[in-house]
Amino acid sequence: MSKFFDSLERDLEALGLGGRLGAYYIAALKMGSAPVHTIAREAGIGRTTAYALVERLRDEGLVTLVQKSGRTHVVAENPDVLSRNLETRKQRLEGMLPTLRALYQEGDVTPRFQVYEGVEGIETVLNTVLLAETQTVRAILSMQELMRMPGLDVIDRFASRRVAAGKWLNVLRSRVEETDDIWPDSAADLRRVRYARADAPFVSNLFLFDNKIGVISSRRENYGLILESHEFANLQIALFDVMWEQSSGASGTGST
Repeated sequence: MSKFFDSLERDLEALGLGGRLGAYYIAALKMGSAPVHTIAREAGIGRTTAYALVERLRDEGLVTLVQKSGRTHVVAENPDVLSRNLETRKQRLEGMLPTLRALYQEGDVTPRFQVYEGVEGIETVLNTVLLAETQTVRAILSMQELMRMPGLDVIDRFASRRVAAGKWLNVLRSRVEETDDIWPDSAADLRRVRYARADAPFVSNLFLFDNKIGVISSRRENYGLILESHEFANLQIALFDVMWEQSSGASGTGST
């Protein structure tokens, strides 16, 4: 039983009810309704500390206080309040995010980058692409390397989630790296494909979105990278757009 409560206390800590606060809340739930000091004794907490904890729990709507026979009793509310509190916080956060993002963008202008290793790291890059605010993601992709790492299943899942998110992919590829008749130019799959005129492999993979550059390396180097920089991202986008205009469509004809 103690292992059960230890696990429960850890879960409550993740919800912001850690330590003595979580212990007192669990004791209150077990007892239903009891004087402050009785619940404190059950939780192994001093009376003075207990009154401060009760105030915090009441502020969260998790307990109410009632008077019985001249004593203050703590009455535990239905734990569903926790779910409602989380939903309220989520709504508040969503309302705050635009302002927080603006502050983030106005802060330190030093480029930020993070390297992620292995398949999990590559999937982190792909997941970051899916969170892009832009509705059209630019990409330079190597079919051969994507088939090797992270593999067809991962890329197909990424493509399905991208389409579900309503994001177009403008992708440049090299004909010398085409290995299978998959991932074609397709309005249904929100994918526009063009081929670089030079018959040279790209080897690595590049995604351009928002003010970020996502890189997926070859299987040999085995990493993913996210670089965040307004200036460098804008430069890469400008270079991509020049290549895009000079590249040919799936039929082999140039752009018009």
